[in-house]
Amino acid sequence: MLSSSVEETVVDSGLYAACAGLIARSQALDLVANNLANVNTAGFRGQETTFQTQLASQLGATPSMLNLAVNDFGVLGGSRLDFAQGQIERTGNPFDLAIEGSGFFAVQTPGGVMYTRNGNFRVSTQGQLITSDGYPVLGDQGPVRVPPGDISISGDGTLSANGALAGKLRLVEFPSGTPLVSAGESLYSAPTAAARPASASRIQQGMLESSNVNAIASAVGLIGLQRNAESLQRAMSLFHTELNRAAVEDLPRV
Repeated sequence: MLSSSVEETVVDSGLYAACAGLIARSQALDLVANNLANVNTAGFRGQETTFQTQLASQLGATPSMLNLAVNDFGVLGGSRLDFAQGQIERTGNPFDLAIEGSGFFAVQTPGGVMYTRNGNFRVSTQGQLITSDGYPVLGDQGPVRVPPGDISISGDGTLSANGALAGKLRLVEFPSGTPLVSAGESLYSAPTAAARPASASRIQQGMLESSNVNAIASAVGLIGLQRNAESLQRAMSLFHTELNRAAVEDLPRV
């Protein structure tokens, strides 16, 4: 039979473990829900959760075997982008651009240069090529300007109007392992100077890349996370009840 102090340690640790697990599942639910909300967003890259363990122990104390066994909690370690190619679909709009490969378009935002694979572009009243949110699309010489005429955009991003060269879109790639961070609106930030001119990517005009989120798999994952969260909530309730019992029955005897 466990001693009173050991039993209390296990109950306390169980409550903390359930709480840590519930927080991690809640954060994962937010990521999966965001993926599902963007299942129809062109060029969207789904986010995958990563988990890690975290040992809780007193500062400076050598952890015992019991501490190692019951105080090793699972927490959300972060998330990573899924770089799998989405399906490319024809739209017929000359300003819809899809990227085949791992490249990104560069756009100018109030927060600096960001990167996107959402090629649902249009021409502003000032003649600039802009995103659906109004951010200028960047070329080799700054924001891309679109002259009147029959527009053609080649695989490397070269823009022509009525057969005459008019500019070139900035198409970039990132070395493997570059930490891209989602900034919302299908935009991603990257470390300074991490972008490299694309060498293995090509643009397809009149097409859009769909989100790479698998709606069915994400929905199933969402249901699983919800059930896990509900189980952890019940566990927290049981541990809380046990702590209350200990407070009522054991403390008066101290």
